[in-house]
Amino acid sequence: MDCPYNLANNRQVRMLADLKQRNTVLLDSAKENLKRMAFFGLTEFQRKTQYLFEKTFNMNFISPFTQYNSTRASSVDIDEQTQNRIEALNFLDMELYDYAKDLFLQRYQYMRQKEHQEARRKRQEQRKILKAKQAHNKEQNDINPYRQLNNKGLERKGGWEIQLVLCMILAFKKERKRFVY
Repeated sequence: MDCPYNLANNRQVRMLADLKQRNTVLLDSAKENLKRMAFFGLTEFQRKTQYLFEKTFNMNFISPFTQYNSTRASSVDIDEQTQNRIEALNFLDMELYDYAKDLFLQRYQYMRQKEHQEARRKRQEQRKILKAKQAHNKEQNDINPYRQLNNKGLERKGGWEIQLVLCMILAFKKERKRFVY
């Protein structure tokens, strides 16, 4: 009697109630609660589960999840009649699983699209910065045509400047030979 989950409590109401309606209410409530969860994963999608967790909570695991495609339960052979009985007894769980799988894959797809859009936005921003730098460099070159900047913004010596420096070095070496120390 002290147990709030005692099935003897309100037994008559449960026995007379429309169970299909009760099942629908339970299933809808479970679906709504699942939808409101910030994160949930599915065992059969370990890598996708890890990806969603990392993106949802902005955290990274040290190593990737390992996907196991078989369990000890999967190696047990059961006859078709038993399998049908299990499915009949757990029809709400099976319907909830189908809903959860669909919701999980939608969330995964959404997160991937969001990641691709963010990467695209960053690339576009980098291109804008590069174009602005190139326009600035062109403007500087128009003002002073002898000053050229490379893509890192560093001054680059033109060909005539290098030749002038080489001539000066050669002249200095010839002059040094004239003097005896």
